[in-house]
Amino acid sequence: MLKEFKEFIARGNAMELAVGVIIGAAFGAIVGSLVNDIITPILSLFIGGLDFSNLFFTLDGSSFATLAEAREAGVAVIAYGSFVNAVISFVVIAFVIFLLVKGLNKLQKEEETGEEEVTTKTCPFCASEISLAATRCPHCTSQLPVSEEETN
Repeated sequence: MLKEFKEFIARGNAMELAVGVIIGAAFGAIVGSLVNDIITPILSLFIGGLDFSNLFFTLDGSSFATLAEAREAGVAVIAYGSFVNAVISFVVIAFVIFLLVKGLNKLQKEEETGEEEVTTKTCPFCASEISLAATRCPHCTSQLPVSEEETN
């Protein structure tokens, strides 16, 4: 088992995992700030100035002005506003990850297929490579037939 662990470390998997976790934590902080400092205030404008982070109710029925006051008093609370912020954060993170994966898949597909835009064709008379727009071969000077694709 120790030998396998050494091999695991030597392959770089542990380092890649550590880098991924660190970047993920930093990304989570950025998204958390985006949700709490930008998206939530904009949403609260449209729904009457409601502050999601301060939405809660106490289990014993007592009332407090803020969530911090209720927690300070030691009352059991259900902070559903924090849950709403967490859901918004999750949706934003999931969407960004979706876009990243979609972009990476597109890049990977292009690399696998190796398809490049076709800009040349072969002269049917001398087999030289010529421009798609050519109507006469610059190598053998033959008049090139016009294909239906070029006339459309």
